[in-house]
Amino acid sequence: MNNKGIIAKYRRYLAVTGATPVITLQEGNTPLLPAPSLAKLTGTRMEVFLKCEGANPTGSFKDRGMTMAISKAKEAGTRAVICASTGNTSASAAAYSAKAGLTCFVILPKGAIALGKLAQAMMHGAKVIAIDGNFDQALEIVKEISEKNNITLVNSINPHRIEGQKTGAFEIVDQLGRSPDFHFIPVGNAGNITAYWKGYKEYKRSGRFSRMPHMMGWQAAQSAPIVKGYPIKNPKTLATAIRIGNPASWIKAEEARDESKGMIGMVTDRQIIAAYRHLGEVEGIFCEPASAASVAGFMKLAASGFFKQESRSEAVTVCILTGHGLKDPDRAVAESAKPRTCPADVKAVLKIMGIKNSSRRKR
Repeated sequence: MNNKGIIAKYRRYLAVTGATPVITLQEGNTPLLPAPSLAKLTGTRMEVFLKCEGANPTGSFKDRGMTMAISKAKEAGTRAVICASTGNTSASAAAYSAKAGLTCFVILPKGAIALGKLAQAMMHGAKVIAIDGNFDQALEIVKEISEKNNITLVNSINPHRIEGQKTGAFEIVDQLGRSPDFHFIPVGNAGNITAYWKGYKEYKRSGRFSRMPHMMGWQAAQSAPIVKGYPIKNPKTLATAIRIGNPASWIKAEEARDESKGMIGMVTDRQIIAAYRHLGEVEGIFCEPASAASVAGFMKLAASGFFKQESRSEAVTVCILTGHGLKDPDRAVAESAKPRTCPADVKAVLKIMGIKNSSRRKR
């Protein structure tokens, strides 16, 4: 196999040495797929692509950062790691810890994690603790524990996480042969928008491209602290991965927005679900609801005529889909048409199919 993971591929851009034990599940090298149905919505000659991070080993973009975080933890001699999580971080931390032979502790909000993600963390042997509180409270707890014990924190405030996640920007440029003009991305704890912007800046300095993209971040309307300008005490959204009221990388996200002359906006749960279903039913891509926030933001701007300015009409846009749809199977079932039942009979099945039964064979 050609893919040996993001550390092997982008080693020159990462803080690793010959002494770093590389813990990899061959993450990265995820598809960048054209989305003509989204481009059509703009009424322009724009090209739109979807970066499908759900193709990573544990089904989300978190693997890019976790290969770095766990490799550096192993190098430092730690025996245990800890994270707060709404799901994807726990799944990734647990998998890479298992590969490295480290103990993984996961602190999560009780009843606020999608079943697919919880199942992953448990199957990889993580020690899972549910608290009667939200993600922000869980993060404060793990920060205190890691500061007072020999346990490495692997949330996105760990700088090695950002270093690994920045490789997504490198891949996009390598796949396109240029940088995008617009980069749409969901924003929860804000580590990913921070990482992508860092990656673009570093790759530009290396001479790989000349023009920087506008970073277009999107939060859920009832979990939009950056948009509203203050922490949200009880954030709400069905997109559990971005249900965060006080992002750890808030300031860095604002820097990415401002330096790129981009924006951080918000979309409703209804808009997120509309994008979620569009991707599945039209583009054939099954992502988790939080991933669809990037596309919901794109669709919102397309409907407003944002892209019809001459300077934007032939732009190239990339939307990041952060996680696979199987991360949240309950939501997929809830938003889809229910199976219909009938007797085990050809005529009954054909009736539901809307096909008139005929006993004659065509000659």
